[in-house]
Amino acid sequence: MPAPRLSRAATFWTAAALLVLVLAASAAPSPLYRVYQERFGFSPGVLTAVFGIYAFALLAALLVIGRLSDHVGRRPVLIAGLLLQVAAGLLFLSADGVGWLLTARVVQGLSVGALTGTLGATLLDAQRSDRPRAALLNTASPGVGLALGAVAAGLAIEGLAAPTTWVFGVVAVVFSLAVLVVVLLLPETAPRAPGALASLRPRVHVPAAQRGAFLVAAPCLVALWALGGLYLSLGPSLAAGVFGVEDHLVGSLLLVAVNGTGAVASLVFWRADPHTAMLAGCLVFATGVSATVVSLTTGGTALFFTAAAVSGSGFGAAFLGAVATVTRGVAPGERGGLLSSVFVVGYLAFSVPAMLAGLAAGQVGLRPTGQVYGAAVVVLALAAAAGLLHRRRGEQRARAVERPAPLKDPLAPHHSQARGGALQGGRGQL
Repeated sequence: MPAPRLSRAATFWTAAALLVLVLAASAAPSPLYRVYQERFGFSPGVLTAVFGIYAFALLAALLVIGRLSDHVGRRPVLIAGLLLQVAAGLLFLSADGVGWLLTARVVQGLSVGALTGTLGATLLDAQRSDRPRAALLNTASPGVGLALGAVAAGLAIEGLAAPTTWVFGVVAVVFSLAVLVVVLLLPETAPRAPGALASLRPRVHVPAAQRGAFLVAAPCLVALWALGGLYLSLGPSLAAGVFGVEDHLVGSLLLVAVNGTGAVASLVFWRADPHTAMLAGCLVFATGVSATVVSLTTGGTALFFTAAAVSGSGFGAAFLGAVATVTRGVAPGERGGLLSSVFVVGYLAFSVPAMLAGLAAGQVGLRPTGQVYGAAVVVLALAAAAGLLHRRRGEQRARAVERPAPLKDPLAPHHSQARGGALQGGRGQL
């Protein structure tokens, strides 16, 4: 007798929990980079290469596997992605050099790429029409997951004799259990459809109806994820090298400041109009990053951490608004591909600028690299806000043109003249 499947609501929250766990596992190596750097003796450039190869593997998975779940169903892709998470944990456990780290991050990137779009599409499939929470969960989960992963790894570094063994041992066990949950309990939320092999052809797929919104959201996505990449790759190094914060746990709190406040902001702006959330988020984000640049110039540690929290708040609101704007009205059979396209843009911005920053830091230092990087991100965020305002004005003009003119009352001129005479008489009396 087959095991009973989860209800629709339970499926929704199970997918959300799995998305948080996947993103937490992806963030766990970030505080540990400095541990590996001290153990294996590699440069900041190699560190960002370890970080960057993960993002490129993730991108490859998004491009190749991103639309597969729209054709073969969500469950097969979820099972394969979770098994890759188990393999990545075991590879990290065996790491005794940079080559092992690179291999582990490639496998982890392939897993996250396969799971991110598929779990996001599962949330869209399972949400109730009267409670559209998928956009909120798709945007809040990265903040919650990345913060949890960073804190857990930081605590392991400070409190355990073998932090890497504990962290990645737990990762392997947790995702082994997650595979069992999906196999035994999770129902299929998407019907099979022809074209599975054709869907593996690498391409970014944005449905025609969503392309205008996607183009408006793209600069916002680039700005947000570029800063996220900098913090996750070089954030603890910046805290140590520029501000003298050597404590691993305190360094990981920088990641919490960015990602935790992002999750909170997503909750605050959940019911806001998507355009309002995106606009407000971009402006708050630009303010926070500007303060980060000031802190790098003045050396103010408190300002640096405060600015990270403000930037994270802007990230959460802007990303929520951008995802809600892009996914509004998307057809069920195109959800996986569209969400994968959103994350392709995000992870390109997440990886390439951070890798360039790592190379630049080895040449000119962490402080000037962070200053130039921050200034570029501020310009992008403000450009995104300007583009959104331009689109909103265009939509308002289009609605005004389409609105039919009211029928004229034959007596209206007479009434108007009478009212005008009364007004004129009133003015004369005044």
